[in-house]
Amino acid sequence: MKAAYRLRQAVNLVNLSTPLGLLLAAAGTRAPRRVLRAPGGLLVAGGYRLPLPVASAFTVGNVVLVRREPEALLERPGLLRHEARHSTQYAFCLGPVMIPAYLVCAAVSLALSGDHASYNPFERLAGLAEGGYERRPLRRPWRSRRR
Repeated sequence: MKAAYRLRQAVNLVNLSTPLGLLLAAAGTRAPRRVLRAPGGLLVAGGYRLPLPVASAFTVGNVVLVRREPEALLERPGLLRHEARHSTQYAFCLGPVMIPAYLVCAAVSLALSGDHASYNPFERLAGLAEGGYERRPLRRPWRSRRR
């Protein structure tokens, strides 16, 4: 395993984001809980069933939570790379501090474009297309009054 992946694992363990991800996996998945090791030191937990977030996959620390079987994510290398970039963002953002920062950015993006990802720097840096997102144009906050 690359030294960068080991460093990311260590930082996400110390900043408590990976333990938080494992706690979410335990609380939000159907029994039996299945966690697979993925490339880059990621853990993929399948069967996530809580209503939020609505995404088919999301990352907390080095843990990627998916609604389907964990093998389904391994068959989508682009999405796995996208989620790995989020894992790195957790390491740079002091772990769980990323969650409120991400939510603020998602709200701003939603106001700007009607989509939580298009102008969210976390999603853009992770790769919109690989995450399954399309970049939407900015909304016009004003309407032309010309006739």
